[in-house]
Amino acid sequence: MRRKVRISDVAQKAGVSVTTVSQILNNKGARFSQRTIDKVLAIRDEMGYVPDYNARSLIMGSTKTIGVIVPDLSNPFFTSFLKGIGQAAEEEQFIPLILGSEDNQELERNYIEQLVQRSVDGMIIASPLVERDIIDHLLKSNGIPYILIDQNPVAEGDRLYTDDADGARQAVQHLLDLGHQKIALIYSDKPTINVTYRLRGYEEALEKAGIGFDPKLVLTTPMTKEGGHQVAQSLIDSEATAVVTINDEVAIGLYHGLQEKGKSIPEDYSIVGYDDIDLAAYLNPTLTTVAQPVMHLGNLALRRLVARIKDHNLADEKVKLPVKLVIRHSTKQLGR
Repeated sequence: MRRKVRISDVAQKAGVSVTTVSQILNNKGARFSQRTIDKVLAIRDEMGYVPDYNARSLIMGSTKTIGVIVPDLSNPFFTSFLKGIGQAAEEEQFIPLILGSEDNQELERNYIEQLVQRSVDGMIIASPLVERDIIDHLLKSNGIPYILIDQNPVAEGDRLYTDDADGARQAVQHLLDLGHQKIALIYSDKPTINVTYRLRGYEEALEKAGIGFDPKLVLTTPMTKEGGHQVAQSLIDSEATAVVTINDEVAIGLYHGLQEKGKSIPEDYSIVGYDDIDLAAYLNPTLTTVAQPVMHLGNLALRRLVARIKDHNLADEKVKLPVKLVIRHSTKQLGR
């Protein structure tokens, strides 16, 4: 295997010292002629020289890397979240190392250990599985700053989240305004903390409207398209006329399940999703849903983490971001 090009190789070919090459490549070569600068840069490009980041990180005391752990890389919600992280990371000149735990606690712990071993400067953790023990013994004890996202209040530290209870309240109120009284909630079979707040918001909106909570209208299923597809018959059996789904992925599966059974949306069922993933605006009919500022959440998480990396003494911050209802064509006035 061919060895990696070294700075000494560039210096030898350019006929200058290693110090000269180093200063030019680090934008400290003002004392050299433009001809020398151009020659060194041209040889660098020709030889494909890339600085040894491990050596540089030892000098700088920073790897300029951020560990990011999410539970599901295939979920469009996290796709947008990671895009927000990536945009901010580019501006802050950090490299995000992105890992999906696949809802596997053992795998997640291993990933965190590996990221610590690789001396990441900080971590963004958006998984509901992380335990306080991991935070205390792997991150805090090694002085690694971290940000907890949305469903993760297991430990002290910076935490960013959206107003899940209000999102569900807005969804239910919209359906109430359309004349619906029997409103189902398609809920997670393995609810995380943030999802439980959506259940709370659902209950509060019904109570405010003077409608008693009916546990038979809370239908549990996996938070996936297949989960939505599976629960379609249960929704039909519930006699509900409208439904709030725990996320848009479930709503997409529900569309398919209901249509297979000869039901129409919104003629037979008004549906409100949650998240406002890109696909929501391209369904037929387009999906009314609760929009979360997902990209902004990722962007804010990265910037807050970088600020903490630069100053470990910053006070813990908890930021709750608002959500909003986006009305499209999957809901209609009851009886019309």
